[in-house]
Amino acid sequence: MTDRDPHDRPEREPRLVDPVMIAAFEGWNDAGEAASTALEHLELSWDATPLASIDPEDYYDFQVTRPHVRYADGVTRKIEWQTTRLSVATLPGTERHVVLVNGIEPNLRWRSFCTELLGHIERLGVMKVITLGALLTDIPHTRPTTVSGISHDTDSANRMQVEPSTYQGPTGIVGVFQNACVEAGVPAMSFWAAVPHYVSQARVPKAAVALLHRIEEVLDVEVPLGGLPEQAEEWERTVSEMAEADDEVREYVRQLEEQAANEDAEEPLPEADGDAIAADFERYLRRRGTGGTGS
Repeated sequence: MTDRDPHDRPEREPRLVDPVMIAAFEGWNDAGEAASTALEHLELSWDATPLASIDPEDYYDFQVTRPHVRYADGVTRKIEWQTTRLSVATLPGTERHVVLVNGIEPNLRWRSFCTELLGHIERLGVMKVITLGALLTDIPHTRPTTVSGISHDTDSANRMQVEPSTYQGPTGIVGVFQNACVEAGVPAMSFWAAVPHYVSQARVPKAAVALLHRIEEVLDVEVPLGGLPEQAEEWERTVSEMAEADDEVREYVRQLEEQAANEDAEEPLPEADGDAIAADFERYLRRRGTGGTGS
């Protein structure tokens, strides 16, 4: 995520109508780039306009999240600092506004980072926060993408109509920010798309589409999907071709499909080398010229 100037701010805060905030962050929370792809798609589909950005100085390790240099006629023009930025759009067919947070998981000072975002929430009068994430799971790529959910209360969790998340363990900025919102009294929910762990190094548009469907449902608006469904179909075909060409991967996918068909199965799957399978997939993508990590 790049921004023209991390200190750019509008001269005055806009007056927004019943705004909802949707946030996604690149990094640990973004398996298969599903959440960031969905957020960027919303920015384009809803013609979002820049609103503000976070000064990256206090939150990012620039040896990890490096700035970009741009050239004009061989002369250095400007340094662009990668950061978290906010934009605003009007929900189609309504007068309601949406604030989109297109971010990068910070390297430092997460609590201060969340406090700064909460400051924007307060100033803009945000009524609800929706965070998007994607996690690695043992699911086959051939099945519909599962989306789990976390909400601030039981009633809204029931209305989400998604599988409640039972995950316990290390978390990322999505989990920390959602919790910070709830503690501050801001209704907040998260949607998490499940990404097959053996194909996570490549962009997974199928998972992005699943997240966008959840946004449609919770906001009761239509999100034009553009070319994403076709990209999702191509992704699934590519992975299936890879699986058919590799005996180990084909057998592993078959086992996952059997387990998915019988959720009550008690027998665990045989041990499989997920890293080796992922590496095979990366090599297959390079041979196909479809790109791998960061594509």
